Amino acid sequence: MVNFTRAFLSIFLFCLALTSTYDVQAQGYYYGHEKNIRLGLTLNPNLGRLRYEKDQKGSTKLGFSYGLIADLGFAKNYYFSTGLLINTINSRVEPAYFSLDPNAPKVPKYRDISLKYVDIPLSIKLKSTANEYGRFYGQFGFTAGVKVSAKEQLEKENKQTTSADLFRLGLQIGGGAEWKIGNDMALLTGLTFNNGFTRAMKDGSPRTSFLALNFGLLF
Repeated sequence: MVNFTRAFLSIFLFCLALTSTYDVQAQGYYYGHEKNIRLGLTLNPNLGRLRYEKDQKGSTKLGFSYGLIADLGFAKNYYFSTGLLINTINSRVEPAYFSLDPNAPKVPKYRDISLKYVDIPLSIKLKSTANEYGRFYGQFGFTAGVKVSAKEQLEKENKQTTSADLFRLGLQIGGGAEWKIGNDMALLTGLTFNNGFTRAMKDGSPRTSFLALNFGLLF
């Protein structure tokens, strides 16, 4: 786990060093000079669920992510957006059907699954030309995650560790706005949908998805 985190951090720092040589000019924002690199902190509540094809069904539960984000400019209004996030995806799982046989073994009505990842967003962010209030943006790309922990809680029982796949890959699309609140600071608000396309767990072979509200401060 430590080796994977170090590898992601090395790639992230390399991208920062690579893009620091660019100088993108724009009108109006930050006294006529647009920052080529924007770093920020973010907190993103989400509604996540596990998607099963049969036998079980997942319903949404509240989760969240938090961490560092970075927009690295490579042309006017075009950015490569990345970061380092701790992302928790929660879901309630129920059997798709219940046995009516009174002699059948009793099974829990539900179990709550909590999956936590270290996520690296890898996306392209398209921003409108800034004005005195800020700017709008659209975003499309991928997220690559490494599992940190996986927990499950059966009905009326304590939490316990469960088995989950190590890697998660997801397709992400979203948009929002950056609201100027100072000469070199902006408030970020947005909405993203992330659809996982790799298996999350062996049991039932579900995939994860979530809808997140994005809040952050850009410096």
